[in-house]
Amino acid sequence: NLASYRPRRAQNCTSRAQVLADWQVRLTREHGNPLMMAAVSLLLFPKLALGLSGFETGVAVMPLVDGGPADSRPAARPEGRIRRTRRLLLTSALIMSAFLLTSSLVTTTLIPPDAFGKGGAAYGRALAYLAHAHLGRAFGTAYDLSTILILWFAGASAMAGLINVVPRYLPRFGMAPEWSRAIRPLALIYSAIAFAVTLSFRADVEAQGGAYATGVLVLMSSAAIAVTISARRAGSRAAIGFGIIALVFMYTTVANVVERPDGVRIAGLFIAATVAVSLVSRASRSGELRFRGFRFRDGRSRMLWESLVDLDRDEPLVIVPHRPVRGHRPGRSDLETKERDIREEHNLAPGVLIIFVEVELGDPSDFDNRPAMDLVRQEGRFVLRVTEAVAVAHTLAAIVLELSRSGQPPRIYFGWSGEDTPWLASLRSLLFGEGDVPAMVRKLVKDSQPDPSRRPWVYVVG
Repeated sequence: NLASYRPRRAQNCTSRAQVLADWQVRLTREHGNPLMMAAVSLLLFPKLALGLSGFETGVAVMPLVDGGPADSRPAARPEGRIRRTRRLLLTSALIMSAFLLTSSLVTTTLIPPDAFGKGGAAYGRALAYLAHAHLGRAFGTAYDLSTILILWFAGASAMAGLINVVPRYLPRFGMAPEWSRAIRPLALIYSAIAFAVTLSFRADVEAQGGAYATGVLVLMSSAAIAVTISARRAGSRAAIGFGIIALVFMYTTVANVVERPDGVRIAGLFIAATVAVSLVSRASRSGELRFRGFRFRDGRSRMLWESLVDLDRDEPLVIVPHRPVRGHRPGRSDLETKERDIREEHNLAPGVLIIFVEVELGDPSDFDNRPAMDLVRQEGRFVLRVTEAVAVAHTLAAIVLELSRSGQPPRIYFGWSGEDTPWLASLRSLLFGEGDVPAMVRKLVKDSQPDPSRRPWVYVVG
């Protein structure tokens, strides 16, 4: 209702040309020392924090910036995109700085102090107050509509940044379901959250502004700290300047939080919700076959692996997970002894091929599994070394499922280990990618291969 949005009649606003001169005189009289003026400005800087709103989305939408033909090559560094993003951020910073300074000057000199108070005619809408009071109702209404449209576009910009960032990271770490890579569901979820926040704050501009300013300041403070650390590691002298900027943003963040703690409470709720959803998602998705294919160390490993996969055999392959002692690679005699014991214990025919598999974990936080494979043949046996895996069970399950595509399904033998209790083994499997390996391999094989006759056999002996 635009009628209720009209300001009260400006009682004390003056249009005299002397108003700017009077403001300068009062400023000099109260703060004659320029250093004192700068100090007071720093103390009041947190008041302008909301004016930085929108600047942070320039970084979030950086992947959407066109870097030119040179950046289209797969192996090229995105130098054009970085250069154009810098130009975008510099232009935005100059425009926003000019708007912040001029709007602060105009509102300070033309609006009486009592109108800024809570419930006053200029409370939360200083520029709109001036537009209606000095430029007429038609212009003021047009200004109100343009403000609403600008806020819509700002929300769309923030949503574009989130839609671009979230699918790139959360599903990769298992912190969101696979469908979150799609844009439409995320857009609907963000829209619902926006409506919920607006309703919870009863569309109060000041209350929402405090919460939003806290988020913007935390983001920009962390970015300034990251840039300072990066410049310091690179030995750049600019690290000192970046450090000063980081301190200013940290002070502004703390001051804003103390004055308007609603932002911290809202941020805490979002953080708690994100962590809870991430834990539930990762726990529920831990039973998925997290496998995106193998990377091979060399052409020989690829050729041997493809020959094993395509081998039409009458006897099943036998997979034996082998965990070498840290710092010691098993030699020929160690593998010969272990192979002899396995053949005797399980009455394996001489023609049965045995593949020893060693799995070395990489980053268990990375949910997608695309490990590196090194396959060698030693005296009729195969030794398969897998590195940079995210989980032992998922890697072994992927190996036996790949080898079951032709011929008889392979068999995988685990030695019994009673080191962990069941719940501790499950927890280690969820957090660190190891533990509860035989049971997890069996589950992954059963879920991935619906045909029981084509499922690899999983044995736990000892």
